[in-house]
Amino acid sequence: MNETVTVDYASKEAMQNAVSDLLGAGIPQDKFYVDEEKLEIKVITPTESKPEILELLNRHTTR
Repeated sequence: MNETVTVDYASKEAMQNAVSDLLGAGIPQDKFYVDEEKLEIKVITPTESKPEILELLNRHTTR
């Protein structure tokens, strides 16, 4: 089963760094959505991968 993980960022730079980490970890671009206005990333991930995705996304300054 898949879940959607949503994280809000404090700055555009922090959000872009998180996107780089997602791509570096091999997460396909069609599995995440970047909202430039809300400074938010949503990732569709299997439930068992959720902790790793959260750890990756929370490395950067969040709100």
